[in-house]
Amino acid sequence: MKLNADVVIVGSGVAGLFSALNLPEEQEIILITKSDLESSDSFLAQGGICVLRDEKDYDSYFEDTMKAGHYENRKESVDIMIRNSRDIINDLVKYGVEFEKKDGKFAYTREGAHSRPRILFHEDVTGKEITGKLLAQVKKLENVKIYEYTEMTDVIIENGKCVGIKAENENGTCEIYAENTILASGGIGGTYQHSTNFPHLTGDAIEIAKKHNIRLEHLDYVQIHPTTLYSKKPGRRFLISESVRGEGAVLYNKNKERFVDELLPRDVVRRDEKGWNRLCMAFYGTYTERNYFKSFPEHL
Repeated sequence: MKLNADVVIVGSGVAGLFSALNLPEEQEIILITKSDLESSDSFLAQGGICVLRDEKDYDSYFEDTMKAGHYENRKESVDIMIRNSRDIINDLVKYGVEFEKKDGKFAYTREGAHSRPRILFHEDVTGKEITGKLLAQVKKLENVKIYEYTEMTDVIIENGKCVGIKAENENGTCEIYAENTILASGGIGGTYQHSTNFPHLTGDAIEIAKKHNIRLEHLDYVQIHPTTLYSKKPGRRFLISESVRGEGAVLYNKNKERFVDELLPRDVVRRDEKGWNRLCMAFYGTYTERNYFKSFPEHL
């Protein structure tokens, strides 16, 4: 089967959906996703989304970000992210996303590597709130065709240029030709034995890019969550968001001893966790007021 579009988007997480919403309505868009529309890691995000509070916050926000990236971040990209963050939040609100408020104003919390509270959130299901609202808006677009359970297997190259993708689903294989191709198919989290990610997230775009000699950068930087609920059962682990630590939770080792500054960047927290068989987390402060425990699975 052969399909044609102006743009093909691979992935139905926040990146893919936001792209679809910001493309011209006169362009025909095909969006594919490897599983069902709600089985993306974007739906799993708990804590929140960081935003520039005001101009006085810029320097500390920039330094926090650079430090968390071991100063290997591209400074221009960090600047763009920070300076555009408020506009992105305004766009999300326009699309129907509801963030926590107090006395009519946004309520901010703190997460690891941030020196001050600058995280907007929706209860403990921020990812579901954002992604769900974006998905609802994309479904309204007449110029977007969505194909679930459709997996990209390769990109189509003609005369040294990407002109679309190859994909397959239960109906067979297909070629989707498009002037522009957006790869928003997620990372490699599903390849790990112990992971908070969906297992079908296996870095397909990265593998395909490597095959076609497309330059990749910082593949050793894999975002991980250092705290999950312990379980011997197979399958995706239940995430304990770093926002819990931002609200005052502390980490203990098996001897009930604190051993790390819980608000350091994730890789530092994880490095200090090594050597401990199991960890305990004590909840203090106000996080329980955000109904965090309602999300805990009934059976572990």
